[in-house]
Amino acid sequence: MINGLILAFEFFSRLPFKKNIDFTRENISYSVFFMPFVGLTIGFISAIFFNIIAQFDRLMASFFTVAIMMILTGGLHIDGLSDTFDGFLSNRNKEKTLEIMKDSRIGTFGTIAIIFVVLGKILLIYRITENINTAIIFSMASSRLATSINIAHKKCAKNDGLGFLFYNSKPLNKVIISSVLYVLFISIENIYNIIPLVVTIMFSLAFAKWADRKIGGITGDINGATIELGEMASLLVYWGIEQWILF
Repeated sequence: MINGLILAFEFFSRLPFKKNIDFTRENISYSVFFMPFVGLTIGFISAIFFNIIAQFDRLMASFFTVAIMMILTGGLHIDGLSDTFDGFLSNRNKEKTLEIMKDSRIGTFGTIAIIFVVLGKILLIYRITENINTAIIFSMASSRLATSINIAHKKCAKNDGLGFLFYNSKPLNKVIISSVLYVLFISIENIYNIIPLVVTIMFSLAFAKWADRKIGGITGDINGATIELGEMASLLVYWGIEQWILF
């Protein structure tokens, strides 16, 4: 299990967990189990930076918080976002779409997607005032839990790459346990935290269905895109809760 935790940080972050871990099915499966924990860690660090910088300027704090999020993940997920939208919006067949997604060069649609998500997250973090720490931390975790659910039960579009390694590890049982523990955890903090989580999961399932129609399944790039868009979806719901329900 500890190897799976370390592997999760090595896969999904740039935090300094440097240890040679065997890529066994069990270790990879546990790394999927720990995806929400990685999100909680990234969210916690990001929230600390936000609170420090917000003492001087809230807009700049929002900007640098999103920058810190990308630094902590090494830009891995934002790269998946751009590759996914370059491929999906090209309106090509499966083989050509996968070829475009594999291309390291960024296209017009990928650029637009990055700008949309980055600006969207900056704006939402700036606008959320009452429970910004909760929103940042749990949005990072909920998006990763939602993505782990896709990994556990959606088929993979390719028989190679990181996406296939995760899919082939058969992590469904571990993801179920992870989901139950996470729901209990966020419910204790505030029952309203369930709302952004449910919306994020519904969004991720819909996005995976779109991927299935486009290329016959999910890939590592699509998982990255799901995390980025899931973060924004969760932040959007937290903003909505603050406007109409309040904590």
